[in-house]
Amino acid sequence: MARWWDRVTGLVDRLRPTGLVYSTYEQQLLSHLDKEKLPQHVAVLADGNRRWARQNAPGQPLVAGYRAGADRLVEFCGWCDEVGIPVVTLWVLSTDNLARSESDEVQPLLEVIAALIEELGERWRVQAVGDLSLLPDAIAARLRAAQEAGADRAGMHVNVAVAYGGRHELTDAVRSLIAEEAARGATIGQLADRISDTRIAEHLYTKGQPDPDLIIRTSGEQRLSGFLLWQSAHSEFYFCEALWPDFRRVDFYRALRSYEARERRFGR
Repeated sequence: MARWWDRVTGLVDRLRPTGLVYSTYEQQLLSHLDKEKLPQHVAVLADGNRRWARQNAPGQPLVAGYRAGADRLVEFCGWCDEVGIPVVTLWVLSTDNLARSESDEVQPLLEVIAALIEELGERWRVQAVGDLSLLPDAIAARLRAAQEAGADRAGMHVNVAVAYGGRHELTDAVRSLIAEEAARGATIGQLADRISDTRIAEHLYTKGQPDPDLIIRTSGEQRLSGFLLWQSAHSEFYFCEALWPDFRRVDFYRALRSYEARERRFGR
């Protein structure tokens, strides 16, 4: 019901004079995007949900900000799909968050994340990337079920990074590679010879996917915080002051326009 009402309210806002101007500006930005230069993989650090809750829902539990952020993530995926971006990665919960957050805050957040992945899975092929063994069994089971339900769905692929940390991912990848070689009977010397960047990449959570071309971070923070450490070696970054629930379609188009204007050298 709430989501239906939000859509009606959004439509009414667009019919107001200021909404019409905003909508026109959106369309101008969209019309100037070069579809041949769009990123093939966009990743986002959806930061600022807690601050948004404190500013916009005073007196309410912080989960109000997480719910608003989750709604905007669904919208964001829709925007990406509309312009034809094949792969999207959303970071919703880090291993650091799990370690330092209070339990009475984590459980409501996990419920929001599970519902988010289930909703995304109804429209797109969704994949949970992270260490699901760190999550409660019931939540992990819901994530796996949503992932399996849309496994054969065509179209855009959405990664949801939950219980994710860049260092944790690299540790898991190296551990997995060592276990694979040990199962083949490799000696320590053989293992050392067989370790390469290509082999490590084959054991990442995002194995087989293109690295992110564009990484967006909201809330004014300008750091990577361990997000996709390996995959982001040649990514372009776009930082936005808006708190994530306030991130607009026009902000997304501006990020794409900024990306198109850059000369990518891939370390050369």
